[in-house]
Amino acid sequence: MKAPVRVTVTGAAGQIAYNLLFSICNGDMLGADQPVALNLLEIPVAMNALEGVALELEDCAFPLLAEVVLTSEPEVAMRDTNWAILVGSKPRGKGMERGDLIRENGPIFVEQGQALDRASADDVRVLVVGNPCNTNCLIAKHNAPRIPDERWFAMTRLDHNRAMAQLAAKSGRPVSSITNVTIWGNHSATQYPDFVHARIEGKPVVGVVPDRSWLEGDFITRVQKRGAEVINARGKSSAASAANAALGHVQDFTFGTSEGDWTSAAVVSDGSYGIPEGLIASFPIRVHPGGAWEIVKDLDLDAFSRERIKKTVQELQSEREVVKDLLGK
Repeated sequence: MKAPVRVTVTGAAGQIAYNLLFSICNGDMLGADQPVALNLLEIPVAMNALEGVALELEDCAFPLLAEVVLTSEPEVAMRDTNWAILVGSKPRGKGMERGDLIRENGPIFVEQGQALDRASADDVRVLVVGNPCNTNCLIAKHNAPRIPDERWFAMTRLDHNRAMAQLAAKSGRPVSSITNVTIWGNHSATQYPDFVHARIEGKPVVGVVPDRSWLEGDFITRVQKRGAEVINARGKSSAASAANAALGHVQDFTFGTSEGDWTSAAVVSDGSYGIPEGLIASFPIRVHPGGAWEIVKDLDLDAFSRERIKKTVQELQSEREVVKDLLGK
């Protein structure tokens, strides 16, 4: 029997976590032979709801579930964790500007970053899901200097999946035929879903979908604004699809991406493609078995792509300015 992998999930009584936890315990994230121990974090007023989630986990009798720790203390939640999935954050309220949301959520990720720095396992990896995830990840990272840069991620896998689905629907091909999709930049309405380097059945998208005006227009806009479309349709933000994306991210960064393909994730920029070092920006990422990863290099960016990447990078830089006092020393 393998030793359990300890997984922390914050916002653990929320809708995304509710769609995530049972899949983790079923082996869908780390493998059918990998036991897991859960550290579940919630705010004090949600602890009763979290206890209800724990009861359901118990009632499922998952053979892989070794332990469940319930807490409202960040340091307890981060203790000995190997994967920290930071889902919990304050949602954007009516009339709230993006900058207001960033300032509201910033202190949460200061505290969680500091707790990770003090208490997590030496091999911890951190996936930030709570929005605005790029800048929340930047805040947490700067408050956890012990954890190497390559262990930090903000989730753009949901945008990546959305782009794949749109290309599949437009081309009439199965989603499994879509490869080499990239989400560049920020998980926001400025992100750039790159169709130029994407492939359908191994062929460039632009050759299979000749409607360039759709690719440059509705395709990009719909991926960028899909979250709002979901809210308008169901009255709530994406939950099951976000949980599925988190599972996919951790799977890829555990087992590796398929040969010849890559995924999208926001990571600490090393200056590739002119994106300033230190920003948490989404890139095309190739992952090797075991979790070592690299930014895909030397993609030829046309003027259209460069302009859109420039725009989303400028937004990331502006967000960094908003929270510069939260970035530690």
